[in-house]
Amino acid sequence: MTAPAPQGSPAPVSQGSPAPQGSPAPEGARVSQGSPAPVATEGVQPEPPRSGEAASARRCIAEAAEAVLDHGRALSLDELSSLAALDDRWVPSLAAVAHQVRLERCGESVEVESILSAKTGGCPEDCHFCSQSARFDSPVRAVAPLSIDEVVAAAAEAAGSGATEFCVVYAVRGPDERLMERLESLAGVVKAETGCNLAVSAGVLSLDQALRLAAAGVHRYNHNLETARSFFGSVVTSHSWEERFATCGVVRQAGMQLCSGVLLGMGETAAQRVELLGQLRQADPCEVPVNFLNPRPGTPLGGRPLMRPLDALRWIALLRLALPDALLRYAGGREVTLGELQAMGLTGGINALIVGNYLTSLGRPPQDDLEMLDRLAMPVAALGAAF
Repeated sequence: MTAPAPQGSPAPVSQGSPAPQGSPAPEGARVSQGSPAPVATEGVQPEPPRSGEAASARRCIAEAAEAVLDHGRALSLDELSSLAALDDRWVPSLAAVAHQVRLERCGESVEVESILSAKTGGCPEDCHFCSQSARFDSPVRAVAPLSIDEVVAAAAEAAGSGATEFCVVYAVRGPDERLMERLESLAGVVKAETGCNLAVSAGVLSLDQALRLAAAGVHRYNHNLETARSFFGSVVTSHSWEERFATCGVVRQAGMQLCSGVLLGMGETAAQRVELLGQLRQADPCEVPVNFLNPRPGTPLGGRPLMRPLDALRWIALLRLALPDALLRYAGGREVTLGELQAMGLTGGINALIVGNYLTSLGRPPQDDLEMLDRLAMPVAALGAAF
């Protein structure tokens, strides 16, 4: 695998790409084997050099690096848009800068988390990407919530795999009183018996509910923005983007850490992804899970293609440059989207992982991720060290 280019220099030319120098020989010109193409004959205009484009791209990346690394300045949305528009061949250079930002602002350690679907299926919402919705004919069926003992046992298993954070997820619009009481009980038990911090994802919260969970010891609350405000109505109609954003606000107001992630590859445009970067800044999460659409059978987005690997790496880098201090976590869809290129995300801005399985799809064995971190000489964060 080709290493990312150093900061400020162009990405290496990939195998099979045309050489950057010289022009193709005009029709009829004689070229000696192994010789460079000859100068164009009189009356034939040579192909214009691409040096101007390359210089512009190098300057764009170098200026972004200088702004974030040297001056601590937040990149504007216009600057992020310019980086998003760079040709694919500049993605390794962009990723190299993002990695330097991650190391300087967050350190070299990687936080490892495990998630558990504690209440699966039967959700009343119509998120078009989710197979847990009761509105779609997906293979996922509603099952009873797991007991407190079952959740604690799963947390202990996660801790044994290196996890320091354990997130319980409930497929609900928001918690009713019965679920609130269960979550309040879980918070103390999980920490006491497994050593893991407890994170919760249970839909929309009121301020009173957020204050209760914080008082019980819930460490972090997850409520994903998923996508840009301007695109949200294309994939969810049963609740609004504004409701999600409001819940992010009450989580922070209550004193819990906010986890709010993205789901890329649903048909949104590059401009809408940049819009989302600005909206994430407004929400100000400490953690941003990065999900890539893994189309689920029976859902409205079940037939969409996977995101291109280079696009995934580009937007990982842009997320890091837009949110230099955030915990940027590899989440759902990374295995099918990036395959053997997953390590490049960890050298391009990612500094946290979900290990094991996801809510309704399989991940890969946790040991594979831990071995990947070991090969990259990236230590697993000690409990609390990443916050």
